[in-house]
Amino acid sequence: MSTIHKLKVSKIIKETEDCVSVSFDIPSDLHKLFSYIPGQYLTLEAHIDGEKVRRSYSLCSAPHENKWKVAVKKVPQGKFSTYANDVLKAGDEINVMSPKGNFKLQCNAENDNHYVSFAAGSGITPMLSMIKEVMETEPMSQFTLFYGNKNTESIIFREEIEGIKNNYLDRLSVHYVLSREKLMSEIFNGRIDEEKCRMYSKSFFNPAEIHSYYLCGPSQMIFAVRDTLKDLEVSESSIKFELFTTDDMPTSQKHIAEIAELDRGKMSSVKVTVDGVSFDFDLAYDGENVLDASLGYGADLPFACKGGVCCTCKAKLVKGEVVMDVNYTLEPDEIEAGYILTCQSHPRTETIEIDFDV
Repeated sequence: MSTIHKLKVSKIIKETEDCVSVSFDIPSDLHKLFSYIPGQYLTLEAHIDGEKVRRSYSLCSAPHENKWKVAVKKVPQGKFSTYANDVLKAGDEINVMSPKGNFKLQCNAENDNHYVSFAAGSGITPMLSMIKEVMETEPMSQFTLFYGNKNTESIIFREEIEGIKNNYLDRLSVHYVLSREKLMSEIFNGRIDEEKCRMYSKSFFNPAEIHSYYLCGPSQMIFAVRDTLKDLEVSESSIKFELFTTDDMPTSQKHIAEIAELDRGKMSSVKVTVDGVSFDFDLAYDGENVLDASLGYGADLPFACKGGVCCTCKAKLVKGEVVMDVNYTLEPDEIEAGYILTCQSHPRTETIEIDFDV
């Protein structure tokens, strides 16, 4: 389980009108604990208007830089993003959980791969970490990025991306796609969708020669690109994606509303263990999810998005059965090993036991 540490904010930079980057000082004795793989994220915690608020943000720095930096884009009514953009300043201390996440690119100096990435908006953050690490540590590999935004001014980290591209012209290709600004080439006007993905696969990369694809941004873009790549006979195992929002996302599993009439009102005896301490309580099959119920009984559990996206609340089901409303982050082998997203899980047996310490 990830641990929480109070860290000092070393620098805040306004990257665009509605986005800041936040860098942290990591004490030397925590460097090993805070080591990360490109693509992973930090979960930040702050008390805002009397409420404890947690949000996860992908690291945009790269491991070889020995830096820890995230980007926070301000969203309407976003408590944490507004706080980070308008209130947080260098020198402040904030609670930060150690790096986590399944969306990652494990680099190896011997790799000779071609990676393709589709990103939009703040979805560039994990991609930037991957790009920098690949360019630095995989001298034989190539990277192609398609990056969607509204206009040039809204492109997060544009100067840094251009600088990296200029240093690796033969290995890094960057293509900006703008929805509210006309570019000379029509192929880059509009939003990244199925049609554009097909065009790009004909003009800029051969799907059969790509090692893996990384997608990050709005759900509509991610699912359009993913489904198009699958239609182009790309192996699903080669397509990695991370969602930054759960808005309007299709569900992949039965929702709580679809519980059989016979199961409505049934109760399950639940045991949740975290940091060696167990919490026991009863939970209805058609009641709230395991995470919220556990928090209500006083368990201090790790969580962030509560939307089945970030994986922070992952735990192992050691007894019984549950059903998850959605799952956008657990890998098939993790599910096979018994891991669940507690923010999406509801009991399906008279007894369930869940362990966060495994």
